[in-house]
Amino acid sequence: MIATMAAALNAALRDCLREDPSVIVFGEDVGPLGGVFRVTDGLAREFGEERCFDTPLAESGIVGTAVGMAMYGLRPVVEMQFDAFAYPAFEQIASHVAKMRNRTRGRVALPMVIRIPYGGGIGGVEHHCDSSEAYYTHTAGLRVVTPGTPADAYWMLRQAVASPDPVVFLEPKRRYWARGEVDPAVPGTPMDRAVVRREGTDVTLLAYGPMVQTALEAAEAAAEEGWSAEVIDLRSLSPFDDETVTASVRRTGRAVVVHEAQSFCGYGAEVAARVTERCFHHLHAPVLRVGGFDIPYPPPALEEHHLPGVDRILDAVARLQWEHA
Repeated sequence: MIATMAAALNAALRDCLREDPSVIVFGEDVGPLGGVFRVTDGLAREFGEERCFDTPLAESGIVGTAVGMAMYGLRPVVEMQFDAFAYPAFEQIASHVAKMRNRTRGRVALPMVIRIPYGGGIGGVEHHCDSSEAYYTHTAGLRVVTPGTPADAYWMLRQAVASPDPVVFLEPKRRYWARGEVDPAVPGTPMDRAVVRREGTDVTLLAYGPMVQTALEAAEAAAEEGWSAEVIDLRSLSPFDDETVTASVRRTGRAVVVHEAQSFCGYGAEVAARVTERCFHHLHAPVLRVGGFDIPYPPPALEEHHLPGVDRILDAVARLQWEHA
């Protein structure tokens, strides 16, 4: 079927609720309203308010409650309404969600999912458009994943809910309305693996979440200029799929990491370091990064200048070609 990413996520939650009575969905406005982005639309009506319900506007309380539920056998799926709204819950996430299994020597697992709409491109303002992935990937004990297509949105959320570990599930809000083929009958790639979205021979574009489509558009434009760009969708930010990434960069000899978040100390820095360490003797040029500018998220009228686009990616590819020929 053809579905938007939001509809694919909704279908995944519905199927999880149907198949597993331990799955509980809750958060701010996720009940009768169906969430700000309507990802939970109809779930409260179908499964009742004991399975899908609204909470007070207290993110720390939402996650803290989920911790207790998971400790006692439930599989909570909680929604942080916007990326920056999750910061009040960060103490719970970093101190308890991420550490409970280690703290109890493996005796207590927390099978829970924290859904976070993230990134820009919707004409929002600060507190509504953060790219906060580096905070979570730096926190040992969390799985952090982000889909770039509707099919991945469906299958990765199904896998996240089934995981015995806590998963931070980052949903690229600018892609909620992107359409694609979704087949609930054909299992998707394991969520901890990267995938090759487009094959190429001259440069590897490493992207994830909202930037996957942008990287594909850049690869198409690069082809018109005589460059064959391979596009890797990282999908899992932690753990990181070194095998797929390394194999690609060793073939192409060049790499550009693309993400919306600010470049300084951003997730791309870790990717660039890992690629350099593992592919040093195969690289024809330094690994470059294309990210957001090192500023707080700008007002809507300026976000198109802040977010990486096709032209900025092509500029990086050109640098690899001319400066390091």
